[in-house]
Amino acid sequence: MQTIIKIIVAILVSLLSLQLNAQITINGKVTGANNRPIKGANVYLEGTYDGSTSDDVGNFSFKTNTEGTQTLIISFIAYETETIISDVTTLTNLKIELREDVNALDAVVLSAGTFSAGDNSKVSVLKPLDIVTTASALGDFVGALQTLPGTTTVAEDGRLFVRGGTAEETQIFIDGIRVFTPYTPTTNNAPTRGRYSPFLFDGISFSTGGYSAEYGQALSSVLLLNTVNEPDQEKTEIGVMSVGGTLGNTQKWKNNSLSLNASYINLSPYISLFPDRNDWKNPYQTLSGETVFRHKTENGLFKLYSAFDSTNFSLIQEDINLANGLNFKLKNNNLYFNSSYKGMLNDVWTLNTGLSYTNGKTNLGIQDNKIVNNEHSFHAKLKLKRRFSSRFKLNFGTEYFATNFNENFENTFVEAIDYGFNNNIAVAFVESDLFFSKKLALKVGLRTEYSVLFKEATIAPRLSLAYQTSSKSQISLAYGDFYQNPTNEVLKFNQDLKAQNTTHYIFNYQYNNKGKIFRAEAYYKNYDNLVKYNTERAGFDSNYNNSGNGYAQGIDFFFRDSKSIKNFDYWLSYSFLDTKREYRNFNTALQPNFTNKHNVSLVGKYWIDKMKSQVGMSYGYASGRTYTNPNEQGLLNSKTKAYNSLSLNWAYLVSQQKILYFSINNALGTKNINGYQYANTPDLNGVFNRRALRPAADQFFFVGFFWTISEKGTDNQLDNL
Repeated sequence: MQTIIKIIVAILVSLLSLQLNAQITINGKVTGANNRPIKGANVYLEGTYDGSTSDDVGNFSFKTNTEGTQTLIISFIAYETETIISDVTTLTNLKIELREDVNALDAVVLSAGTFSAGDNSKVSVLKPLDIVTTASALGDFVGALQTLPGTTTVAEDGRLFVRGGTAEETQIFIDGIRVFTPYTPTTNNAPTRGRYSPFLFDGISFSTGGYSAEYGQALSSVLLLNTVNEPDQEKTEIGVMSVGGTLGNTQKWKNNSLSLNASYINLSPYISLFPDRNDWKNPYQTLSGETVFRHKTENGLFKLYSAFDSTNFSLIQEDINLANGLNFKLKNNNLYFNSSYKGMLNDVWTLNTGLSYTNGKTNLGIQDNKIVNNEHSFHAKLKLKRRFSSRFKLNFGTEYFATNFNENFENTFVEAIDYGFNNNIAVAFVESDLFFSKKLALKVGLRTEYSVLFKEATIAPRLSLAYQTSSKSQISLAYGDFYQNPTNEVLKFNQDLKAQNTTHYIFNYQYNNKGKIFRAEAYYKNYDNLVKYNTERAGFDSNYNNSGNGYAQGIDFFFRDSKSIKNFDYWLSYSFLDTKREYRNFNTALQPNFTNKHNVSLVGKYWIDKMKSQVGMSYGYASGRTYTNPNEQGLLNSKTKAYNSLSLNWAYLVSQQKILYFSINNALGTKNINGYQYANTPDLNGVFNRRALRPAADQFFFVGFFWTISEKGTDNQLDNL
């Protein structure tokens, strides 16, 4: 019996010894940058309950019975998770240094030259609501962006003029795909508007320079519009306005959603109440519609966006050289399709692809001249993104642009003439994002384009660097080369040219703290290969070359404060621009007539609880622009007086989903002058007489009623006003 007991005891002692021998101690120390101990780091073996947390000096220790190769996880908030895969017997006396998480909210952002508007951006200078509640914008996203620094006030045009560049130097993209005809057609001295309704977009990125290698064919700026990914509810939106009406509807299903929007604008009733300086024969009217279809796949999102608009008007405009005025008629139909897909191929690969098609047809009647032009444009794009780690991401892709432009001209003296061009461009680009730490990041890229029309290849490097000077501020640098083919107005007459180009240099400082943001940005742009011709305007008989050049330099300031005063939000912009060009028919370097040296914008919005109202104001100032006075020597030898305009708006909540809206542009009735038109011949005293080019109307009044019908019963159209 004693022998049996001894045997049992021996077995138990042996088993206990084996158990004790199998228990391994895992220990070490967790530190951050500069060997600083991290307290509270979570350390554990994946798939087990074995683990611990680090103490005040960063040490940790725990025991485990597991054997063989295991995965040790070390994690702490605001730091990248560390993973060690090794045999458990080697996981002793570890020295683990965690790196800061570069995706944290307080990490550095590559933002030189870029203004973001959207809820998903780390640093947004605007909100989606701002795009259409700015008093002077009249619901146009382009009008709202003109309150930002870097833009130039060209009141009679309405398009985006950025940092000394023409309006054609700014390109617009929807969901990453090019829009070839982004503005509604208009006539002289009447500002245009963006074609597309702002309520379909929830994110905007406006780059005033130094933008990504992903985008090209833009010398000065790109504007990126992103359509809503997922509507939050089904709803119907109705608008009755002093200039027309709008109707919108959104439907949702399990994996699909559809948004429709239609509008009709007719200025006849308005002009009958408030006549302007034009003699309207058929006042401006347009019918437009848009739709966005979305389909969620298992790993991505497909969007199909389409828009159509038809515009028609005719009028007689005052002209100093025509006793009976200038007869002008326009009819335009524009069709735009855009499809895009974004999805994950696996854990590290992302696919972005899409294409767009534009067909725009315009019939013009100018006195006895009849001009019909037709444009077919196509853009296809494929981009892949490889995530190697949170600190290194690589983007690369290819795209193709194709444009067929044809124009027909005829009058009683000239037989009908057809002319135009085909412009095809093949592109490849590559770009990497490198985050060295939360404080330092680098974006470096390369874009190459081949023009079939010019049989010419261009290579454009891009570089952007950002360094965080504190938890609330950072500085950024950007450099890049940018190429763009000449405009349709030149290429339709001559194709024996090459791409124009600029080089951008940007230095940016940004401060962001609890509802306050301040930006200061200095830049220099060098232009080369600009198109020149030897006639007053581009035409068949002009001689063309690429010998033009120029520069633009300046500094922009932006400040926004939404916290200091309850319910009051405002921003202030100032831009200084020094620019000269020798291009077109200039015989020397001159300041172009579309630029101002000084631009100031002040926007304010105040919510009044007792009145259930939002009131707003927008003030714009721009120093004089150059014009040519033939009574003096040289081109662009004089300047207009400064531009001033104060606009006001008021949105009143009749009920939660019903809004009454009022606005007035140039409320003080300032007599702004856009330039002067001179007689073709001098009078008996040898003096060329002139007339001031003033806006068609000094003021514009707008009244609207907007009603939302939705599932939740709480939404309204303040987002769209």
